[in-house]
Amino acid sequence: MQAFTSVSGAAAPLMLSNVDTDVIIRIERLTSGADLGHFAFEALRYLPDGTPDPECVLNEPRFSGAPILLAGRNFGCGSSREGAVTALMGMGVRCVIAPGFGDIFFANSFRNGLLPVVLAEEIVERLAAQSRDGNFTVDLQSQTVEAPSGEQVAFSVDKLQRDGLLEGLDDIGLTLKSSADIHAWQMADRVHRPWVWQTER
Repeated sequence: MQAFTSVSGAAAPLMLSNVDTDVIIRIERLTSGADLGHFAFEALRYLPDGTPDPECVLNEPRFSGAPILLAGRNFGCGSSREGAVTALMGMGVRCVIAPGFGDIFFANSFRNGLLPVVLAEEIVERLAAQSRDGNFTVDLQSQTVEAPSGEQVAFSVDKLQRDGLLEGLDDIGLTLKSSADIHAWQMADRVHRPWVWQTER
């Protein structure tokens, strides 16, 4: 997993509520071998003939490849589609800032190297109002978002999830950091409960 320490760049303001995982990436794209980044937000970004929709904020030249996405309430709700995170990262997104997230999407983000930042709705809207004024910086070390105005907004992240992102470790990688302790426990348990460790012959 790609580690995350900080990211700087444009922040695309997609201020829609309840954007579900089917809007982020349609299920048939996951089984077609398609470029998921290209088809992310397909219904929003493209016209019926497949050409980019000039009215979609994500197609503005300023936001092409933006590493930060500003979103509305309940972003990533709906089905448990891990490919939604993969599609966003295929677009170049490394951080999504929203007032809230679908629970499964939120967990999948940390497991795949994307940082979901939860901020109050009025703060996200204030940041979105500055999206065309310059670049943003999201720093996981200091747990701050810096807006083009210079305003710094603090956010909180679960310590274990933060450590995993900073070190580029998923749940398995974080567990393996304790492999010496796990091995020691297993050896002790073999002595105290040998019947548990018996194998069939």
